[in-house]
Amino acid sequence: MSGHSKWSTIKRKKGIADAKRGKIFTKLIREIQTAARIGGGEIDSNPRLRLVVDKSKSANMPKDNILRAIKKGIGGSETEAFEACVYEGYGPAGVAVLVEALTDNKNRTVGEIRHVFTRHGGNLGASGCVAYLFDKKGTIEVDPAAVDSDTLMEAALEAGAEDFVESGESLEVHTAVADLETVKAALEARQIPLLRAEVSMEASTQIELSGDDAASMLKLSDALEDLDDVQNVFANFDISDEEMSLLV
Repeated sequence: MSGHSKWSTIKRKKGIADAKRGKIFTKLIREIQTAARIGGGEIDSNPRLRLVVDKSKSANMPKDNILRAIKKGIGGSETEAFEACVYEGYGPAGVAVLVEALTDNKNRTVGEIRHVFTRHGGNLGASGCVAYLFDKKGTIEVDPAAVDSDTLMEAALEAGAEDFVESGESLEVHTAVADLETVKAALEARQIPLLRAEVSMEASTQIELSGDDAASMLKLSDALEDLDDVQNVFANFDISDEEMSLLV
């Protein structure tokens, strides 16, 4: 499982996301506004908006907040415009790190990201230094307690999924980006509850971490995600379940 997915699962189980609900809502509102500004406010005809609205509902964001963000996003010149940026760097033990941000001030954002990398034993790299290690994919995560793995795999592959990954913590379905909505709808039609469905960056190789390197990488990932401008952090590390249990 990718570092991004595993760390997201651990944080959800520990309730860390709930402790930072206000910050999560702020990031989601920014993403909703941007999606609506680019593709319009109709959820059915704007796949990007539909995904982030579903994500917001999963985070228990009130419906009124979602509607206000959409309305602001389609408000034209009155809308605060955020620019999408991608930053690349290295974490402990040479882990490749890809950071997606939405910002209204690139100088501020790059300074904050560089500071976090340096503080946690990594370094910000040049554009393109690690991007070639990642592929954009659709990712759907399902709680293994909610559905039999064979049932999920059959339903996902029948709907056009590319891959199915099973671990003790979660079940993941991977799709081409263009097929994410189709597979998601097919699973929902079978009343399979989904933990998340999103476009993510999947690493082609993994670096196994343990000990101090593992602890430092988790701190780096968490610190990056805690920045207001950062939307997603992807990295090509893996930590065994035994090692993870010692760290959290």
